[in-house]
Amino acid sequence: MERTNNFTKKQEGAQFNWNCLPYPLKWHMSQKAHPFHALMSSHAGMRRALNLWPPFLFSGITVLEISDDFRHAKIRLKKKLLTSNYVGTLFGGSLFAMTDPFYMIMVMKNLGKGYIVWDKRSEIEYVSPGKKTVFAEFHLWDADVEEIKREVEASGKYLKWFEVEIKTADGKVVAIVKKQIYVRKSAA
Repeated sequence: MERTNNFTKKQEGAQFNWNCLPYPLKWHMSQKAHPFHALMSSHAGMRRALNLWPPFLFSGITVLEISDDFRHAKIRLKKKLLTSNYVGTLFGGSLFAMTDPFYMIMVMKNLGKGYIVWDKRSEIEYVSPGKKTVFAEFHLWDADVEEIKREVEASGKYLKWFEVEIKTADGKVVAIVKKQIYVRKSAA
């Protein structure tokens, strides 16, 4: 076999050689344990790791709370010069990013290792201009977990929608984000 530009030549054609990828990227290609898995197994470790995660760290996003049972999380996006857009309001991409992994992580942590959990779809509705620091609070209720387990057991997989409001400290809604989570039983 002759190697050429990250591909392994075979008689039937070229096939991508996954070993050429950098170590961290290989882990993102599946739900195998991330190198920082031990750090992120506790709620406090998860909060610290997410606060150092470059998409949050460099976007003014801070994880303020993650409950010890992974059923509640509170996130803040500070209004500053670097988090503002051309017209001086909060950058829409940062508003969207502050909601990205939480429902997936919360569902994954509450269902355990017997399930595969992925973000499937996201939608954002901008309600009012983000002129101040904003917050998002995520809740995963017992009824949500039971519904997911019941539906996966019945049909093998399930798509569950969650909704979170992004608000200022005084309660003004800036955006509403909907997240669809895909869940199925793990093969192993």
